[in-house]
Amino acid sequence: MKLVKILHALGLAAGVLAASAAAQAKDLTVGLIVPMSGPFAAHGKQITHGIDLYLAEHQQTLGGRKVKLIIKDDTGIAPAVAKRLAQELLVKDKVDILAGFTLTPNAFSVAPLATEAKVPMVVMNAATASVVEKSPFIVRTSMTMPQSAWAMAQWAWANKVKSAYIVVADYGPGHDSQAQFTKTFTGLGGKIVGEVRTPVTTTDYSPFLQRLKDAKPDAAYFFVPPGSSMVALSKGFRELGLDKLGIKEMGPGDMTDESSLAALGDAAVGFITAFHYSDAHDSPENKAFTAAYAKAFPKDRPNFMAVGGYDGMHLIYEALKKTKGDASGDAFIAAAKGLKWTSPRGPVEIDAKTRDIIQNEYIRKLERVDGMLKNVEFDTFKAVNPQTP
Repeated sequence: MKLVKILHALGLAAGVLAASAAAQAKDLTVGLIVPMSGPFAAHGKQITHGIDLYLAEHQQTLGGRKVKLIIKDDTGIAPAVAKRLAQELLVKDKVDILAGFTLTPNAFSVAPLATEAKVPMVVMNAATASVVEKSPFIVRTSMTMPQSAWAMAQWAWANKVKSAYIVVADYGPGHDSQAQFTKTFTGLGGKIVGEVRTPVTTTDYSPFLQRLKDAKPDAAYFFVPPGSSMVALSKGFRELGLDKLGIKEMGPGDMTDESSLAALGDAAVGFITAFHYSDAHDSPENKAFTAAYAKAFPKDRPNFMAVGGYDGMHLIYEALKKTKGDASGDAFIAAAKGLKWTSPRGPVEIDAKTRDIIQNEYIRKLERVDGMLKNVEFDTFKAVNPQTP
């Protein structure tokens, strides 16, 4: 009788262990909200490429759980669409983690849902500084505009730029970039001789550039959406002869991101940027990353969004390793705080207080190297915290 009881108890214990193992083995469902169509489709493609690379390296498994990736197309700047898609992912698909969010308005619209559902939200691009403040369940693996604007202003002043004219797109990232550059540059002693905000959909920058030309600054600080807007801006800059006047072109690195370089051509050669990633970054980690990317996606070049997606998955991997596979909001975010690793971009850390990313900012110049346009790094501001500026 005693043996029967012991066997029964062992059977119950085995059942509990089996149930626990089954729970741990349950698929990890990640809902990815990114633009896969429309004018920002390249953003979504780059992020999914980075995610695909990371998952391939880890046999589609994170924290001992097979990953089920559900991709939803938000079509671009469409906060109502992003919110509806997030609701579907949370209610219908019961995702464990929300991820993606290339554009700030969409991230803002989804943040309250992450808070209500207590589901982690891994932001892989949206760069407005206040994004992480919108929900305690947000963690970011991309950047903030103030990080690069602070570094650009510091470098400019140290290199005898005494006056600047600012042209930025009239939305969150542009506002952040303008405010931080102005604060840092004037704080050091520089002078802003003019500033203008342009509609996000601007295709002809000549009226704004004429004002810049009339102001005769030492440098121009730009931020417009990468892609067609940057192409129009760069061509206009040269058509008006601003380059011949010795006016330095400066801005954050997404202005010359790798996926835009073929379209930009030599019109942007010499553009100086501050940013956290270049595919020309010289490190073993980046060489491995760019080689794997070229093999998997030979028609594309990796850019900062690909790295944001790649590192977003690495953050999930490391957090789940600490929680032993538990992706619940409180446990996941607690595990994510303070994480450190070496990314293809260099050393990074998730700030334990803000859940934002601390990283190097590199000063780069767009140059032709062996016939290819590259953002060549020549100076570094180490471990820039989004809160430092």
